[in-house]
Amino acid sequence: MQTSFEKTSLWQRLQTVFGGFDTPLLIAVLLLAAFGLVTMYSAGFDHGTRFVDHGRNMLLGAGILFVVAQVPPQRLMALAVPLYACGVALLVATALFGITKKGATRWLNLGMVIQPSEIMKIAMPLMLAWWFQRREGQLQVPDFFIALALLAVPVGLIVKQPDLGTAILVCSAGLYVIFFAGLSWRLVIPALVIAAVAAVALVLSEPRICQPGVKWPLLRDYQKNRVCTLLDPSTDPLGKGFHIIQGMIAIGSGGIDGKGFMKGTQTHLEFIPERTTDFIFAAFSEEFGLIGCAGLLLVFTFLILRGLVIAAGAPTVFTRLLAGAITLSFFTYAFVNMGMVSGILPVVGVPLPFISYGGTAMVTLGLGLGILMSIAKSRRLIQS
Repeated sequence: MQTSFEKTSLWQRLQTVFGGFDTPLLIAVLLLAAFGLVTMYSAGFDHGTRFVDHGRNMLLGAGILFVVAQVPPQRLMALAVPLYACGVALLVATALFGITKKGATRWLNLGMVIQPSEIMKIAMPLMLAWWFQRREGQLQVPDFFIALALLAVPVGLIVKQPDLGTAILVCSAGLYVIFFAGLSWRLVIPALVIAAVAAVALVLSEPRICQPGVKWPLLRDYQKNRVCTLLDPSTDPLGKGFHIIQGMIAIGSGGIDGKGFMKGTQTHLEFIPERTTDFIFAAFSEEFGLIGCAGLLLVFTFLILRGLVIAAGAPTVFTRLLAGAITLSFFTYAFVNMGMVSGILPVVGVPLPFISYGGTAMVTLGLGLGILMSIAKSRRLIQS
């Protein structure tokens, strides 16, 4: 009898730890991880230990996911303000005492070198979700302006480093929270119209404003060059336009069913720059073609839809806003990366989730997915 009781008790404990995981979301993550390992094996075949390191990074991300999934959303909410304050303080310290590499001051030495802007990818949606949870039932227009101010401070510090890719990810995560909190479409639609008009005006005036010596407000010369190169990469095919041109060649050469695993000529002859990081989607497209890309997009779409389902069923304002923002952050990662590799967006150093090499990005993904799993688990516990 005692042995039976002990076995039942252990089983119940295991159910408590593993039973709350959202199975559909976990399946999507495992599929993307498989895509990532296969692609990295080929793209990083003659690139040192990238494949082994990528697998190690995935295990690290999985461990973080597992640990964070055990943390109740109430405790996550208690971390929102301290984590945000810590992140902003580290960004200020980076601006004052940071390490500069290749003209960018993004790193801080605290005994170990860290990139504080990565913290804000999670701290920003946590903070804004906490803010709107506090204002539940009494939300007014000034509350949205306060949220925008909370968003503007870290984004401004990140842009100043400069790190446009991370600034886009942090800004979009915050804007998703503000939108889901109830921002009126009467404010959203005019902003979208203005952005569309500005984009059309930019395209039409490209020959004039992209001339050497013409300064753009708020943007540095290299950022201006990225936009101008996007509009016409043929103006500098062996320099600034090389990344975009080679990415598009690799994607197009893949055809319908691709050249086959380990048979990508653009990849293995090293025409694709950054083929294991920012431009790994070009390597994937060359070897697996349109069919492989469609499969990858379907899995990403499933992950995003599942995350939105979790957000829709979340029990509190905080968890609903947080789950929605984290889910659409995955969409932003994928859309921006695929867009820049395909030549429809400027090159901005945003990794493709689970596919691109990078330990820091994998840690951030593990944190985000762990929070989604925690929210899904809390919903099941309430329902039961």
